[in-house]
Order: sequence, then C-alpha cells, then structure tokens
Amino acid sequence: MLVKGVYPARSASDLQSTWGGKALRRFILACGLLLAFAGMATAATAAAGSSSGTSSSSTTDTTTTATTTVATTVSRASSARARLRAIAHWNRHIRTFRAGTRRWLTVIRGRPPVSAPRLLAVRSTVRSVARLRRLANAWRQREHAVWRRANHPPALNAWLCIHHYEGSWTDPGSPYWGGLQMDLSFQARYGGWLLRHKGTADHWSPLEQIWVAVRASRTRGFSPWPNTAYYCGLT
Repeated sequence: MLVKGVYPARSASDLQSTWGGKALRRFILACGLLLAFAGMATAATAAAGSSSGTSSSSTTDTTTTATTTVATTVSRASSARARLRAIAHWNRHIRTFRAGTRRWLTVIRGRPPVSAPRLLAVRSTVRSVARLRRLANAWRQREHAVWRRANHPPALNAWLCIHHYEGSWTDPGSPYWGGLQMDLSFQARYGGWLLRHKGTADHWSPLEQIWVAVRASRTRGFSPWPNTAYYCGLT
C-alpha cells in the first residue's frame, strides 16, 4: 500500500536502467550535433573552394588577355618602326640616284636639268614601301644609263686625239684654256653655265670639256681645231 507523499524505493537495477537510458539519449544527441557541425564545415569548405577556383580562373583569363594585348602592341610598334626604317632607306637611295642622274645630265648638257621626269617624281606624301622601292630601282637604272652616256660621248677617240695635240686639261694659259684650247667666246657660247659657275675651261672636268666641244661640233664640226683635226685625220 502506497502512502501519499511517500515514494517507493527503487531497486539498483531500476536506477541503472534509468541512468543508462539518459546516457544513451545524450550520446545520440551529441552524435547528431557532431554530424551537423561536420556537414556545415564540409559545405563551407566546398563553397570556399568554388569561390577560389572562380577567382583563380578569372585572374588567369585577365592575365592572359593583358599579355596578349601587350604582345600585340609591341608587335605593332615593331612593325611600324620597321616600316619607317624601310621608307627612310628607300628615300635615301632615291635621293642618291637622283643626285647622280642630275650630276651626269649636267655634264652632258652643260647645265643642270630643269626638273625630274614626271613619272619618276617622288612626292613627300608617298608612304608606300613598295612604291618607293620601285622608284628607287627606276632612278638607279636611269642614273646608270645617264652615267654610261656621259662617259661615252660621241667621237670620244677623236676628241682625245685633239687633246693630245692641244694641251693639258688644266691649262690656264690665256687666251686659250683647257685640254681643247677654248677661248672665252667659245666657252661662253657652248658652256656658258659652266663658265659662270666654275670659271674657265681649265676648271672643268675632261668630260665637261669634251661635251662642250661635242655641242659645238653639231653645227661647226671640227673646224675650231683645224690643225689638230688634220693631224688626227678628221678633215
């Protein structure tokens, strides 16, 4: 019979069963909490890894793009410098060949040419390397042709024979000067530009003196040198 307010005494086995059940529940609860924490940690790690991979990929793409841009810029700059060097190179050759052509034409004509041929004119705005190369080659060929003509005047052997009997190319003695013994009126008529800019015939090159004589011979033959022309068998 149970008396109110008085609890019956429990046996040792009951107490042990009660405490064992509580411990089991606590153990299960602890395991559940541990599993929950482990799941949260795994999720956080995965999220961090994904973020890091995306960031790394983005950084790599940016670096690759920057490298490509720099390489393209350097290549374009190098190409532009090479093009400018080529333009300067061919312009330099054109100036050299034009100057040579002008010099030899001056020898032949006794005065500088008025202007260059229209087809070989070089405008300052020409920036095409291919066109400049073609113009340089054309001027080179023209200079060579004019040089050849200047160094092979008509009747060259006849003039050399007359010179042999006349005097030195640098003979300064008045009233006749040079290797073909030209007087002042002769020089002024057939070599006026040379006389004004270089002085008397003894200051002219042998080819310049010969070409002045060639211009005179077109209308007068070898008559200005009657004796020496006779000695050379020209009359």
